Amino acid sequence: MSSPILQPVVQETTPALIARQLRRAIGEGDLVPGQQLNEAELSRRLGVSRGPLREAMQRLTQEGLLVSIRNRGVFVIEVTDDDVRDMYLARTALERAAAARAVEIHGAHAGERLLEVVQSMAAAVAQNNADALTEADVEFHALLVALAGSPRLSRMHTTLMVETRMCITALENRYSSHVFRLEEHRDIAEAIGRSDVERADELLLAHMEDAIGRLRPAER
Repeated sequence: MSSPILQPVVQETTPALIARQLRRAIGEGDLVPGQQLNEAELSRRLGVSRGPLREAMQRLTQEGLLVSIRNRGVFVIEVTDDDVRDMYLARTALERAAAARAVEIHGAHAGERLLEVVQSMAAAVAQNNADALTEADVEFHALLVALAGSPRLSRMHTTLMVETRMCITALENRYSSHVFRLEEHRDIAEAIGRSDVERADELLLAHMEDAIGRLRPAER
């Protein structure tokens, strides 16, 4: 009998690997909003030919992270105020569904896994390390969705989290204390661990609304 732990190894294609690197570069600000992508430079930096690079760029264009302007080139998207609201609207719906499903599958296990990430967040707060806190924050939400066991939810969430990373800097400057950011995630994890779907749902809604609210001063 084969073990369910052992799964077929899926080898990623070169365009998929390039697309992943470009997503990360966009999310972390190495490729900034509005920047035009230079094929020759990217090809050199990544050590790949232009064929798979173009395919990767096309994937990100379809995901909405890049925009192709005829006779001008390909650019990193610029996230507008409306985009931010829409992004959090989509994340809220997706993560609420994922949390409910994670509880249904095994709430206690999901809660334990999420609290492990919260510990990483606590360490980052103690060290006043904003970068590490951001990484743990993103990891928390990616794990929450992964625990739902839905590849489709995870695929959609990946693109949304790249856009979220583009907004993190603005958000960080709006928190008077990162402790609140830590406590919000701990409360969500504990609610999921108790299999309290209603409370987890309520906390996720408040968490997303808080994020949008802290962006509003920058919108004026």
